[in-house]
Amino acid sequence: FELTFSGGWPNYARTLVEEVNAAYSLFFFIYIVAVTFAMFRIITALFLRDTLALASSDAEMAIKEKMKQKETYAEQLLDFFNAADTSKDGYLTLAEFEEILTDETVKTWMSIMDLDIHESKQVFKILDNGDGLVSPAEFVEGILRLKGAARS
Repeated sequence: FELTFSGGWPNYARTLVEEVNAAYSLFFFIYIVAVTFAMFRIITALFLRDTLALASSDAEMAIKEKMKQKETYAEQLLDFFNAADTSKDGYLTLAEFEEILTDETVKTWMSIMDLDIHESKQVFKILDNGDGLVSPAEFVEGILRLKGAARS
């Protein structure tokens, strides 16, 4: 123990090498190399552990942030749906959808949301499940699908 951590190992080694046998120099050489290597490995492992822990937490934070953005986007889509549903029956008709898309404010909002809707009938047909009415869930899921398809 004292040989390794005292810093005075040359004093101990010199006595053994000069007065007992020169073969002890080989022992001390191997010993010093092994201890130095082990210390570097331990220090490297500690840095690596901390780095991986930070990277893991960054990935978790990024996932949470992405999920929060998706939830916020879905809430904004529901607000848009409620504004477009002028009959307040909980469903969006093609006429209501076309009417809301003529408003310049809505066009700007859709552009900000990365949605460029030029063909309102085609978009409505994609959102609709075939009954001529779009529910809030169909609207949000459909727009999220459209937005995902536009990015890929």
